[in-house]
Amino acid sequence: MEWEVGIIEWLQGGPAALNRILGGCFSFIGGETGLMILLVIALFCWKKEAGQKLALTVASLHVWFAMIKAGVMRLRPFMEYPERVSPTALPAPEAPAADIAAQGYSFPSMHSGAVAAAYFTLAREIRRRWAWILAAALTLLVGVFRAATGCHYPTDVLAGWALGFAVIAVFEWLERRVEKEWARLLILLAVSLPGLIYVRTEDYFTSLGLLVGAAAAIPFERRYVGYRDTRNVLAMLLRAAGAFVVYFGLNTLLKLPFPEAFLDGGSFAALAVRAVRYAVDLFVIMGVYPMLFPLFERIGRRA
Repeated sequence: MEWEVGIIEWLQGGPAALNRILGGCFSFIGGETGLMILLVIALFCWKKEAGQKLALTVASLHVWFAMIKAGVMRLRPFMEYPERVSPTALPAPEAPAADIAAQGYSFPSMHSGAVAAAYFTLAREIRRRWAWILAAALTLLVGVFRAATGCHYPTDVLAGWALGFAVIAVFEWLERRVEKEWARLLILLAVSLPGLIYVRTEDYFTSLGLLVGAAAAIPFERRYVGYRDTRNVLAMLLRAAGAFVVYFGLNTLLKLPFPEAFLDGGSFAALAVRAVRYAVDLFVIMGVYPMLFPLFERIGRRA
């Protein structure tokens, strides 16, 4: 719609360097790495139950948004209006701007929805005014700058916000209405699996793998590990640093049996392998890796 393009042009009318820097920063906050940092802090440095809820919420949101994107197939503003809209923070910087398979579709804004769901979920756990203010400010800024970067129309952002809050409402409803945790996890997976029929994007298969990994790791950790929250600062740092070593190291290791051309080929088999990789990765991080935490506690006490 013309008015949406006009808003994007107005947002991009400021200093290009500032727009690029701020757009990149807020895209990072709502992107994979930014949300992974938030998850690790919540899981291993603050409160385990809140982190587990955050993992399920964010993974479910990404799966469902990928399903909606594949159904709507709205092109990004910089694709439809290349003469008027400049892409200042491409979703896939290494790929051409016109590559739909790499850059993905526009509606709804995944970053906007993920930040709303993630930070308001944590704000409900923290129950402090500053947490609500921070969640609202980040949600607003990430949404505005997703439009300013030319990656989303304003209606993509509005829909992302609305659906992000809808995901929170779905989780609240499940907690009230479905008593058994295993039943709630099965419902989340059942709602997510229809995408296998028609979605062929890396986002969907990555997110589906993360959801499967989290859904398997939570009951496993509770039954076989049962780690406790810590207030030992050194132990927190070791937990967080180790999680990223495991995440990136294991993800790299799981790629080794497969040719790079296969992994980048975009076939269903390659996407299925991608889902399995991320499922194993998150299962190990959330379910197996915490077995090392007693060692970190001893190191922290000696220090």
